[in-house]
Amino acid sequence: MRHLLHILFWSIIAAAFIGPGTVTTAAASGAQFSYSLLWALLFSTFACLVLQEASARVTVISGKDLGQAIRERFRGGAVGFLVLLLVLGAIVLGCAAYEAGNILGGVAGAALGTGFPPRILTLAVGLIAGLLLYFGTTKIVARILGVVVAFMGVAFLVTACLIRPPLGALLRGTFLPAPPVGSGILVLGLIGTTVVPYNLFLGSGIAAGQKLGELRFGLTIAILLGGLISMGILVVGTVITGPFSFEALSSALSERLGGWAGTFFALGLFAAGFSSAITAPLAAAVTARGLFGTGEDNRWHERSYRYRCVWLVVLATGVVFGLTGVRPIPAIILAQALNGILLPFVAIFLLLVVNDRALMGSEGINHVVSNICMGVVVAVTIVLGVSKTVQAVANALKLPVPQQGVLLVASAAVAVILAVPITRNALNRRH
Repeated sequence: MRHLLHILFWSIIAAAFIGPGTVTTAAASGAQFSYSLLWALLFSTFACLVLQEASARVTVISGKDLGQAIRERFRGGAVGFLVLLLVLGAIVLGCAAYEAGNILGGVAGAALGTGFPPRILTLAVGLIAGLLLYFGTTKIVARILGVVVAFMGVAFLVTACLIRPPLGALLRGTFLPAPPVGSGILVLGLIGTTVVPYNLFLGSGIAAGQKLGELRFGLTIAILLGGLISMGILVVGTVITGPFSFEALSSALSERLGGWAGTFFALGLFAAGFSSAITAPLAAAVTARGLFGTGEDNRWHERSYRYRCVWLVVLATGVVFGLTGVRPIPAIILAQALNGILLPFVAIFLLLVVNDRALMGSEGINHVVSNICMGVVVAVTIVLGVSKTVQAVANALKLPVPQQGVLLVASAAVAVILAVPITRNALNRRH
């Protein structure tokens, strides 16, 4: 029973990354490229586990959450100010972009299942999410979301199994990375929707009082189940033969498996949106508390107006986007790509923090294997982040976009160049 409670508690991380963004990006990947991008979800799940364990370990060992650790590690001067701006950017842009997608996606699922007007559903989702955040503690909200994630997982995994995907294609897509031409934005989106920058702050913020062994058990099971659900969503998306939309996917499932399958998809999409509509504002508030509060500062308590103002602003942003009638799918995919660009900054900060012996001590400091795993994850996020930034700038300035192969080589060169000062900084802090 104790193990189950730990899994339910840490399911808040799965609830945060399996939102409408995951449903949209994973299902769109399946619709456009069949099973060939499953490897990206496998890597994303591994990366999520590596980074989330490290961020939670920071809190358990040092007594400081990730926001506090970054503030202490990079205190003072121009570098400290720049780091603070980058982290704030990850909070404001990441959480606000995600919340808009969460509300839009959740409402889209509810509208498919009920037929109610989207504006009424938007207000209802925003009100219920706000009440849970206002009256519930972090632990209560986490356990409620664990149940929602369990329901969502059943909905998507049962549907995926009934599609009966070919085993050979599944194995090739999962273990043989071969990105098709034109799949770059979706690969970045799959990583950005699974390894979410604000989740690292959320996981660290709720880890206080946990034991390291119990934390690792609950977190590992919850993230692996989350990755499996994401793969199930990609498989579900393969039933679409034309342009991707929520309506097209619901209709294709109903035609292939019966009307219940379309209803299951609608309920799963709503559950994904609703759970993530709670976690994004919560993560923003937890991160702000880590950056600006201290352990003895009651001004950033869960019931304080500062803490509540942060999550209220993020939640209100999502509600406003929902009421304006923005098309959900382009907005959601853009949010995933944006977070994929922000992720390298947060991953680098985390790598430096967990190699700081003064903060982590001999017990909590990264070992060689952990550093290799984190190094690989950081390198991949830099490559993808740089390539997508170049593409975004070229599109904004209406310049020719370099070929994907050239972009990847140039981005890999940037990762190698950055590896030198990052490694030197980490080694200096280990002694």
